[in-house]
Amino acid sequence: MEMDFKQLAQAIKVIAEEKNLPEEQVQDVVQQALAAAWRRDYGDREQEVRVTMNLNTGDVTAFVTKEIVEEVENPQTQISLSEAQVMRKNAKVGETVEIVQPVEDFGRVAAQTAKQVILQRLREAEREIVLAEYEDKIGGIVNGVVTRVEGRMVRVELGRAQGILPVSEQIQGERYYPGQRLKLYLKDVEKGFRGPQLIVSRGSKEFIELLFQAEVPEMENKAVEIKAIAREAGVRSKIAVASNVQGVDPVGTFVGGHGTRINAVRDEIGNQEMIDIVVWDDDSATFVANAMKPANVTKVNLKADKATVIVPEDQLSIAIGKSGQNVRLAGKLTGYELDVEADKAGAVVAQEPAAEEPVGVESKPVVQKLKKKSELESSLLEAIEEHSTEPEK
Repeated sequence: MEMDFKQLAQAIKVIAEEKNLPEEQVQDVVQQALAAAWRRDYGDREQEVRVTMNLNTGDVTAFVTKEIVEEVENPQTQISLSEAQVMRKNAKVGETVEIVQPVEDFGRVAAQTAKQVILQRLREAEREIVLAEYEDKIGGIVNGVVTRVEGRMVRVELGRAQGILPVSEQIQGERYYPGQRLKLYLKDVEKGFRGPQLIVSRGSKEFIELLFQAEVPEMENKAVEIKAIAREAGVRSKIAVASNVQGVDPVGTFVGGHGTRINAVRDEIGNQEMIDIVVWDDDSATFVANAMKPANVTKVNLKADKATVIVPEDQLSIAIGKSGQNVRLAGKLTGYELDVEADKAGAVVAQEPAAEEPVGVESKPVVQKLKKKSELESSLLEAIEEHSTEPEK
């Protein structure tokens, strides 16, 4: 005998337990494979065959479905009315009957085919189980262990499934190595050739939001909430927060005593990433001004989806930030296209003699530019030298 059916029946129970699959599902997979093997050895590909297996005894029985016809043209798929009525007295033309075919053995090729089909179907069944399990976890945080670093892509073991951390979802400057344990945001589950591929992230704004949820219990009862997040992973994040309870400071709640809460989040994402927590405001101009922190804003002029932010001249570099980062993140946070300008109100206006102007032309004040530090120092030294060379009276 090429295939030991009793041994196969026992193996079904073991496989079901090892792969955490329902026993009925494994049995169904095996029976489908045996049906394919029976068609190969004893029947025809066009035949409709089902096979049952008794898991206790290992007995295998094939049931071949045939159509009842007046005149048989294909004995593999058809049966005459007279033969069908022997099996079922009230049989009629156009109906079908199942003919029982006991199975004792399969040829070598059919047995090998059955084994291949069983393995393939079991892998597919396992993938579907894993897929269903992790689909419920999309949008949450999962724990993983780095298994391989392939160029700039990182593979992560997530229990029974494999996760992929693409470069676009990584934290800038973060280094990964095999055996490293990480918290990850489960972004999506894709069906791949090797099974379900779980797309995970550490660079998304959702990841940082969930980390704060774990550290700020007040978020659970909606006392405080995160309204918006703008993030450049590994560099800087801006988070707009609001309080729904009078007297509760939203910024202080997220920062925590002595910065414990915000520091716990930074410990997870890396201390190199700065986090600005600003107050959300329903008034767009006020919200834009808050989003520009740590820069102080003099005025905000809104026009459609654009905003001009006026800041004191000594705050201009802070408002723009390194490589334009502060104003860029503030724009993402608020949804406005921001343009930063220095407030010239504090500059010295030169008093020049009035001149005749053509009628209808508006007179514009001439603003004297502030001297550079080096120019001021030179002027001061010259003044000291002149004073020291004056003759005493």
